[in-house]
Amino acid sequence: MPGPVQGTVPGGVQSADRPSVWLLGSSGFSARLAGMLGLPFSFAHHFSAANTVPALDLYRESFRPSAVLDKPYASIGVSAFAAEDEKEAHRQVLTGALAMIRLRTGRPGLVPTPEEAEGYEFNEIERDFINGWLANVEYGSPDQVREGLDGLIKRTGADEIKITANAHGRAARLRSYELIADAYDLPTAQTEA
Repeated sequence: MPGPVQGTVPGGVQSADRPSVWLLGSSGFSARLAGMLGLPFSFAHHFSAANTVPALDLYRESFRPSAVLDKPYASIGVSAFAAEDEKEAHRQVLTGALAMIRLRTGRPGLVPTPEEAEGYEFNEIERDFINGWLANVEYGSPDQVREGLDGLIKRTGADEIKITANAHGRAARLRSYELIADAYDLPTAQTEA
């Protein structure tokens, strides 16, 4: 959104009459380019978790001050899901994991229901994929998610995080965002599920 909606922090408002320019990427190329151009950089940790720290290091090493920024400013996109307990959080993130398997095997579609994901019989290769994918998702109780996100921020040095919740159903995703906001004592908007 253009203008003051974005705030006044580094990487925020660059011009009052147009949206701020960020470079979003999931590789070293985009990290280096953002640094060379002196732009804020947002790394897709949720797509390429193993490359997050190397890409952010490369961004910072390549950074040249510009009219936009005088020092590097980085965010990371993180897959995170909070529920009242760890079991329910796992049940919900399994839906996103199954959706990813389907996408990667050429069968894209809607995110399956928790019941569909629980009933799906994963083969060995799919189970390995799920385990690797879930290792890069911060999920569990609100306190567990906060602990995981805090650790990720510490490891990466990210200035901010952007959370995505790949799970079935709007109500479950909204509740997850509310629980995470509550864990950080952030205000939440009253929304209808």
